[in-house]
Amino acid sequence: MKRALITGINGQDGSYLAELLLSKGFEVHGLVRREALEDRYHRLSNIAPIKDRVCLHVGSVDNHLSIYKVVAEVRPDQCYHLAASSFVSYAFDDEGASLATNFSSTHFLLSSLKELAPDCRFYLAGSSEMFGEPNVTPQDETTRFNPRSIYGISKVASHHLVTNYRSQHQLFACTGILYNHESPRRKYEFVTRKISSTVARIHCGLADRLELGNLHASRDWGYAPDYVDAMQRMLEHDTPDDYVIATGNLHTVEEFVEMAFSVVSKDYRNYLAINPEYYRPEGKTPLVGDCAKSSRVLGWQPTKPLQAIIEEMVLADIRLLESKT
Repeated sequence: MKRALITGINGQDGSYLAELLLSKGFEVHGLVRREALEDRYHRLSNIAPIKDRVCLHVGSVDNHLSIYKVVAEVRPDQCYHLAASSFVSYAFDDEGASLATNFSSTHFLLSSLKELAPDCRFYLAGSSEMFGEPNVTPQDETTRFNPRSIYGISKVASHHLVTNYRSQHQLFACTGILYNHESPRRKYEFVTRKISSTVARIHCGLADRLELGNLHASRDWGYAPDYVDAMQRMLEHDTPDDYVIATGNLHTVEEFVEMAFSVVSKDYRNYLAINPEYYRPEGKTPLVGDCAKSSRVLGWQPTKPLQAIIEEMVLADIRLLESKT
């Protein structure tokens, strides 16, 4: 039986990936912080349905010895590095923590695998933020990186480390440059989950307005289960490489809001309030991905349109609220 190690197993992508790997007959191991085990109800809620089918290891991704010990114990056939400081800030605050979590952890994993499990196939979760302010649109694997945030910089640096280990040490190592992808398991600090959960609260009579910033900001939004399928396809392919995973479709925040309120048959304009404090800088060139390579090489395609994704999110948040009453 093949063994897989997932950092960030309790996150949106990690939980869907764990379910996918279990369905394919993998023995699944996950790295979690001790405080997650001590607060299983909240921190491990995404993997609650499969908690008895996965093996959790206590450790920290920014501690080399911790990583080394877990890799030595698991000796994985596949390793997915999904844990990251994922909140994008353009103010360059808290730089050290972001760099330590995102870059150093990638180095610790790669160096441990090189020594202990050199045949293990490695996946790094990249991001469209690596392109930052791109010079072309849509972006593909040949587009020049131009990150505007510490998060994007740390992901570019980690990606270069992956390519170095692939070329210099012959590790099977890939980077998936994933654009925004959503689901009911998205964390509340992301604007998409803020929208779906607030629409649910308004529907249930628990709120009367939704506060947002720039409605004209646009994103390429996909479906999280589709994107973890792409990750697994990368590691099952014959040769290691890097891939853009995206839908190729741009939608504005306002469109997202309108779709969300349509799920509960309400006019979003009656509930929307603009708060300038929520504005953040927008680039001149939109971030929208070209997934032609992943389609051609991996046979991957996005399967769920944005309206269906949003409907799933809103209905899930309504059920969550109703379960608490």
